[in-house]
Formats: sequence, C-alpha cells, structure tokens
Amino acid sequence: MHGNSPILQEQMRVPDATSIWFPVSPLDDFRLSRDEELCVFYAYGYFYGAETVDYAFRRMGANNGKQSGSEGKGSSSISSDLSSSTDQTSTKAPKNAATSEDSDLSMRTVSTPSPALILPSRTSPAILNGSSTSSSAFSTETIAMVHTPPTSLTHPQKSLRQPKDHQGAPIDILPDHAFLQIFTHLPTNQLCRCARVCRRWYNLAWDPRLWRTIRLTGDVLHVDRALRVLTRRLCQDTPNVCLTLETVVVSGCRRLTDRGLYTVAQCCPELRRLEVSGCYNVSNEAVFEVVSCCPNLEHLDVSGCSKVTCISLTRDVSVKLSPLHGQQISIRYLDMTDCFALEDEGLHTIAAHCTQLTHLYLRRCVHLTDEGLRFLVIYCPSVRELSVSDCRFISDFGLREIAKLEGHLRYLSIAHCGRITDVGVRYVAKYCIRLRYLNARGCEGLTDHGIEHLSKNCLKLKSLDIGKCPLVSDAGLEQLALNCFNLKRLSLKSCESITGHGLQIVAANCFDLQMLNVQDCDVPLEALRFVKRHCKRCIIEHTNPAFF
Repeated sequence: MHGNSPILQEQMRVPDATSIWFPVSPLDDFRLSRDEELCVFYAYGYFYGAETVDYAFRRMGANNGKQSGSEGKGSSSISSDLSSSTDQTSTKAPKNAATSEDSDLSMRTVSTPSPALILPSRTSPAILNGSSTSSSAFSTETIAMVHTPPTSLTHPQKSLRQPKDHQGAPIDILPDHAFLQIFTHLPTNQLCRCARVCRRWYNLAWDPRLWRTIRLTGDVLHVDRALRVLTRRLCQDTPNVCLTLETVVVSGCRRLTDRGLYTVAQCCPELRRLEVSGCYNVSNEAVFEVVSCCPNLEHLDVSGCSKVTCISLTRDVSVKLSPLHGQQISIRYLDMTDCFALEDEGLHTIAAHCTQLTHLYLRRCVHLTDEGLRFLVIYCPSVRELSVSDCRFISDFGLREIAKLEGHLRYLSIAHCGRITDVGVRYVAKYCIRLRYLNARGCEGLTDHGIEHLSKNCLKLKSLDIGKCPLVSDAGLEQLALNCFNLKRLSLKSCESITGHGLQIVAANCFDLQMLNVQDCDVPLEALRFVKRHCKRCIIEHTNPAFF
C-alpha cells in the first residue's frame, strides 16, 4: 500500500443494507492509490461476499460519469473518480457534529443513484446526490457506498465468501465417502430429492450401499408405482434383481395393493424385513409371493391387514407341508395384530410352515381358540414372545398348552381374556420359570392365589400388569414383593382392593421399581410419598391431585 495511506481497521460495521462503512485513522493528508482501493473492496468481498463487490464495480463503471459531475467526467474507473476528489486534506471536527451527520448521511445513501467511494474534503464540499455537505461530517472516516444487490442477491452478508472464479458451493469440497455417510441418515424421499441436485449427487444418491432400506409413508402416496420405479432403478446394475435391498417399510400406505408386493417379491430376493401394517388391501396371494420368492425373510408385519388369513408356501391354505418337502419359511418375527379373519386352521398352517417363529403377536384375532394354540406349540417350540390379548375364546386350556413352551417363553400377554383364571396362570408359573413379562390386565378371574404361584416360581419377573383385576388385594402384593425383587414395572390400575399398605410393602422391597400405575385406586397420599422416598427413579402414574 501507499506509504501515506491510513491503516484500515479490522472490523467493519453495517448501518443499513445500502451502505458499508470503513473507519480509518484521521490523517491530514488522505490519499488512496488504486491498489489500496482494490484492497478495500476485496476486504469487503471477504466479509460480505464477492458477488456484491462485483456488482458494485459494474455499477461504478457504468454510472461513474453521471455521479462525479465535473470530476472525471466519462471515466469508467473508480481510481479516476478517487484521484479527482481526494486531492485535498481533511480537518478534525467535533465528535457530536460527526454523529449528527452520520444519521443524516445514512438516510441519503438509500437514494444514491450509483455506488461510489466518498472521501473527506478540506475546502470544497463533497458532492452527494447533487447536494453539498460540510467537510466536517466526513473528517474521521471514509464511506464506501454499495447499493442493494439484484434480486438474486438480496442478502450480501449471506453470500458465498469465495472468489468469483470459484463456481462450486463449499459442500462440493467434501469427498464422496463423506457424502455417503451423510446420505445414510436420510429417509427414502429425501434421498430421491438429493438425486435431483446435480450429476455428482445423482450418482452418489443411487449408490447401492444406501439402498438397503426403503421406507415410504403417507395415505395419498401411490406406493405401487413408487416401489416399481425404485426397484427398477436399483436393478440397473444387476438386471431384474436388487441384491442390496433388505428392508421394505410401507406401513400406513393404504393405497398399497398386491401389485406392489408382487414387485417387491420379484425384484428383492434378499429381502429380510417387510412391514405393511395398516395396508388393508393386501391379500394372501401377495403374501404367498413374498414368502415364496424371498427365502431369507425373517421379519413380517401384516398387522391391520384384515384380508390376510394365512402364511404358507402353498396357494391352497388347506394343504400342509410334510417334512419330506424340506421347505420351510425362515420367518422369526410375525405380527398379525387385528387380522380379524384369522382362524385356528390358518394358525395351524402358519405354525406348520413357520417353525422357526420366536415372536408371534395375535392381538384381537377374535376367532382363535385353544385348539389353535395347541397347533402352535406343536410346530413352534421356540416361541419366546406371545400375545393373545383380546382373544376372548382363549381359556385355561389354552394356557396349559402355552405352558409347554417351558423355559423358552419370556413374554406373555393374555390381557382381556375373560375366561382365564388362577388355574391357567398356575400352569404358566409352574413351567415357564424364566418369564420376564406378563400382561394379565382385565383377567377378572385372577386372584391373590394366582399371584402367589406366579411370584414364587417366576423369580425373574420384571414387568407385571394386573390392572382391572378386582380380586387382587394387598395379600397378593405382599407375596409379589417378597419374592420378585427385580420387579421394575407394576400396573395396578383400577384394582379396587389395593390399599396403601400393599404399596408400602412393594416399595420397601422392590428398590429398582421404575414405573408404578395406581390410577383409579383408593391409595392415600402418604403411601404415594412413601413409594417416592424408597424408589427414587420410580415414575408414579396416579389420579390423586394432591400428589405431585
């Protein structure tokens, strides 16, 4: 820079959107060379974006002659404008005067027809918008006027801080493996949108490693077409098959039909997980195609698919496979909740074909009886989790069959099975000694005797729900507290015979209790406080407004 030039301070302040202020040291002899002008504008470009500075230079070249009047008329260079207007020296002015002029200047700069660099003048007034102003107003700082950029650049502060020749965005600097790591966290619809950004993103977004899972949601989505388009694109490298896709989740897509599942079955032989819950247009034929063409399928969720009544390797559901066939379905997890049409015959077929089942949920399959559970235990002896909640025809005989699962059973839900009594619970407690979770809510035939057998045999019980069992009292809770020390969750909702004494016994022995539900129970406030003192991490669900 020039030897007599002022030292530009590092910080700049922006009073409004149309003017940029560069404070400088007050010197008697103030001159700027062309190099110094470029440094000023490049400094502005570094902080506020190169595009705005380029726009300012273009406007200055086009309108410099109109703005400067007789000083450098017709010149297209900012240096000529500066050389004709800065050949004077500046004088110091009172601080309050400069402050008052600053606000007046900031109002006038909005209507300035073209950007220019306004410099202090000692004897002659500076020209701004055709009107003269006193030199004392500009004696302590230099003002660079920059107009509002075009509509494509309305926020100069947010513009890119790269040189003009750098056309790419900063994110383009990232290597491919970083992009792939970011894309792994995106859902299917967002990943498809990323593929539309540019060619590089297109190639990265369709990397087979990102397409192990397809998740689609929405009632209005044309999911059959979406599955067809996605699988067709994923099959480009391996014709007709997609070897990387392992999970398809289309739960809640009510427009899904058998046609969409046919596409999945034909193109995804390596499928391991399929969730179509709530897709009530899916039928047995589509499920047959999937289990037949996808031998590695392990997780199947058809809850809410009311048309599904069977899962087998034969189109005729009445035909059972014999061991000579050597064909089995590898499904381990099966959720058929709300499959209202499922009957004992269908459950028999499912058990005969899916012998590796470990998790089976049959909630609200209202046509099932004890006979269906007998077939299940015969063919699927490794079941660990079983739910037959709201199956009103299940009775103590069904629990006797379930008890044959013995040490494999960990989770059992028999909620709202009104025909179950202490007899059935006694069978389960005697043989299923590794039981961890039992949901017997609404089993009105359950009493303290059943709770006693359960607590003395299932010592590792961690979660118990006996809500709405009016015959369970403090005596049953006492046996539970003295034997099941690992209990973490206990629900006693609407148990009318429970009092504060039973709760205090539980709290004094089950220190690891984390959740206690005593809603609609006549429990005094002192008992709730006692539980809170002894079980520090326990969340108490209650209906007592005095306890908080």
